[in-house]
Parts: sequence; C-alpha cells; structure tokens
Amino acid sequence: MLSDDQGETIAFLEDPASYGGSAPVERIETHISIIFLTGDRAYKLKKALKLPYVDFSTSHLREEACRAEVALNGETAPGLYLGVRSISRAADGRLQWADDGSHGAEMPMVDAVVEMVRFRQDQLLDQIAGAGGLTAALMTETARMMAGFHAKAPPVVTQAGAANIAAVLDINEAGFGTSKVFDTDRVKELSERFRACLARHAERLDARARAGKIRRCHGDLHLRNICLLEGEPRLFDCIEFNLQIATIDVLYDLAFLLMDLWHRGFPELANLTMNRYLDAADEDDGIALMPFFMAIRAAVRAHVTATQAEEPHQDRARLTAEAQSYFDLARLLLDEAPPRLIAIGGFSGSGKSTVADHLAARIGSPPGARVIESDRLRKALHGVTAETHLPDAAYWPEVSARVYAQMAERASRILQQGSSVVADAVFDDPARRDLIEQAGAGAAGFCGIWLDADAALLHQRVEARRGGSSDANATVLAHQLAHQAKEDASQQVAWKHLDASLPLDALVARIVRLSKS
Repeated sequence: MLSDDQGETIAFLEDPASYGGSAPVERIETHISIIFLTGDRAYKLKKALKLPYVDFSTSHLREEACRAEVALNGETAPGLYLGVRSISRAADGRLQWADDGSHGAEMPMVDAVVEMVRFRQDQLLDQIAGAGGLTAALMTETARMMAGFHAKAPPVVTQAGAANIAAVLDINEAGFGTSKVFDTDRVKELSERFRACLARHAERLDARARAGKIRRCHGDLHLRNICLLEGEPRLFDCIEFNLQIATIDVLYDLAFLLMDLWHRGFPELANLTMNRYLDAADEDDGIALMPFFMAIRAAVRAHVTATQAEEPHQDRARLTAEAQSYFDLARLLLDEAPPRLIAIGGFSGSGKSTVADHLAARIGSPPGARVIESDRLRKALHGVTAETHLPDAAYWPEVSARVYAQMAERASRILQQGSSVVADAVFDDPARRDLIEQAGAGAAGFCGIWLDADAALLHQRVEARRGGSSDANATVLAHQLAHQAKEDASQQVAWKHLDASLPLDALVARIVRLSKS
C-alpha cells in the first residue's frame, strides 16, 4: 500500500535534464521499486509503501535500505553497484541531486536512489529464458556459483528451523490478506496444507538449523535477479529490507530459482540446477524439503504479484492471471509423490547420463529425482570437478567398489526421506546391480533399466564425446564388451532392456511407464 506521493520525485528521475542530457529515460517497474535507465547508469527508487514484509514509508527508511542494498550486493556483483545518491529540494523549491549527500535544513532530503552501472537487459537470466537461451552449461555454472555463495555465507546456528519457516508462512498469510485477487476459502485451504506440511518437516528443519544450514542468503533468488557480467552469472538485488526474509535455509534460497524455472516451463533445467547444486554442496539431507520450499516460493510470488496487480496503471488482467498461476503451482507442489529408484545401466556410449538427466524431472515430486551418477561421484571423491580427467588409478577395482557402495548408500538415505533417485552407472557387474537393488528395498519402487546398443553405435558415440563427466574411451569400451562376452547366462542382466538407439523422448517416456508398472 502506497504511503507517500512520489510523483514529483518520479518526474525528476524521468526528466533527461536531471542527468545533464537529452536522451530519453527508460523506466522499469517492479512491485516495490522503479528503475530509471539513462546512458550507462541505472537509478533505482524504492516505492513509498508499507506491506507486511517491507516498510519504505519514509524517505529515511528508503535511504537506509538503499545503503544496505549497495553494501550487501557488492560481493556477489562487484562493480555493478556504485553507491547511493540523494535527492534534495533547492531553495527555489525544485528537486536536485544533493552534491555531497548531506541534508541540512537548507537542503532537506526528499528521497534517495541506488546508482548502478547499466547492463543490457538481455543479460538477465529471465530475458535469456524468454529468448530460449538457457542451457545446461549456463545453469550448471549458475548452480555452482550459488553453492559457492552459500558456502561463504556465515551460518546462523539456531534451534529454530521450523520456526524460521513458520514466520515465512505468517508473512505469506498476511500478504494474501492484503489482496482481493484470491478466493478466501482457497487461501484458507492452502494455508492449512502449508501448516500440515510444516508439521511433517519440522524435525528435519530444526536439524538443519542446528547444523548451520540457516545463513544470510540472497532471499529473492529468481531468474530476474541473476545477470551475466563479463559472461559469468552473478547474483544481484538481494533482500536488504528484511533480515528475517533473507536469513533462511540455503535450500529455501535455492528453491526460488527452481520454482521460477518450473513455472516458466523448464522442468528439466530446474532438476538439473538442483542436481548440479547438490553435486557441489553437501545438502542431500534436505532434498525432501525441496517441493515444500518451492511451494512456499510460489505462494510468495502469488501474493506479491497480486499486490502489484492492484496498483494504479498496472496491467491488472495479466498480473491477476500470473498471480493465479503461481497460486495453482503452490497447490500442485504440495502434492506428494511416492519415492522411486530407477537404475540406468549400460556400456559406455549407451546414453545413460543423457537419459538420466532428461528422466529425472519426471520422477517423484518437483523438481524431480536426485541423479546419482558414478562418474560425478568418482570425481567428487578425488576432489575435482566433473569435467576433470582422472588417471587410470582412479578406476582400479577397489576405487570402483567404493564408488558403487557410496551410490547405494546415498540412494538409500534419499529414498528414506521420501524422495526419488535415478542412479546412473555401467552396472555391468551382478554384485553392483544387487547393491543398488537392495538400496531400493522397502517402500521405494525399484526399476532397473539396461540400455542395449550394438558395438558400432557405442564406439561412434564414445569417439564423438566432447567434455562431460565420463573418462571412458574406445579402449575402456572394448574392455567392457570383452568382459560381457565372457559372462555366462547366470550373469546376464535381468533388468528391463531398452533399445538405446530410440529417440530420447520415446526412451524417457518408456522408462516412466515401466517405473509405474
């Protein structure tokens, strides 16, 4: 709700003469800010409003928030934030920039803005998404950047993990209460479902809080708040106005980006981003919270967008429909799916990893299954990135035994949380197949898939590889095929056999059907 008339300030910031030029000033508006773009600079004005989660109702509160924004974003987006500029009133009554930032009686401060280096809007990840430019490589880099940011954030060790999320639900309920967009009965039903889900996850939330997983995070980590600076993804525009909203579980911070990707129709990229983040961070213990966290984030966007829809001069119909879509997604994300374990085996070149990455988003609750890939796990055990080539010693039998044992152990832990797993490895040894099947014993449904392909196709694919996590070459493949030829009938793979040469979509759809049968 607007608490002050900023019309004069907005007119000043829209006037090219205020910047000493004649070029037109572009304007971008969000629910709590207005950004003015001119030349190589951007000026961000905070709206004079007061909502359940933000208070910008006075010029001094807005100036304080501007200074906090510059300080907090300096590390994640170095060089982007230049400082705070104040607007004062001259003796003749006109608005002007305060020369030195002081606000004496003769030059009272009227408002303040954040001054930033202007970057091309097509470098925002939401714009890249709209243009169809998001790639697995870009989202992998983004996920790793986020994991590094969270690792450096100082932990806030507390007992109150569930209470932290309960406070978020309180804010959401208050936010829905300020809107006329949503049916009150549906809001009540959604709130009750959130509270019930919170009760189910309270123990896990508290355990993560005690382990230091609550940190001073970004707080508003969706695609529009990530941009490419010098070709690298960078976080900016973090929550500076409410410490409570930004002091959260690191996976709740991640959940905003995953929800945004899912809502925009990129489920595979949402799943990949989660998996690449979890590959880089020790957070598998919280994977069961991801659907709940994503649902909360969808609810946040629902009431924030509804608030914006009710402001003057907004496209009410479009924003109302968008708010309803977030509301519906929140309800969907609270639906629970039974955990499943799908193991995908086959020789090098059979396409296991490609199939696993496209399959995972369709297994279990959004954002889908945790992919446990032997190649990535082996690299992690040696402390290197997935793309780093390992020496032959890293593939000695005793090392491989350790890799497969860890795969099974991780799969078991994740399944016990109620989440799904896709295990990706060669699985050419009967003992290793037995090990992963045992990990899926109990409540989880198990489905073992073996990808068949003739030797010519396998060699063609292996020789065409560029990059990726696998170190397998033609020599390794030849060894695998020779070993298979020596196996007796009792050692043949008893899993469901599928033709690896099938189109990827058809192959994935077939596995989904088999996993449910």
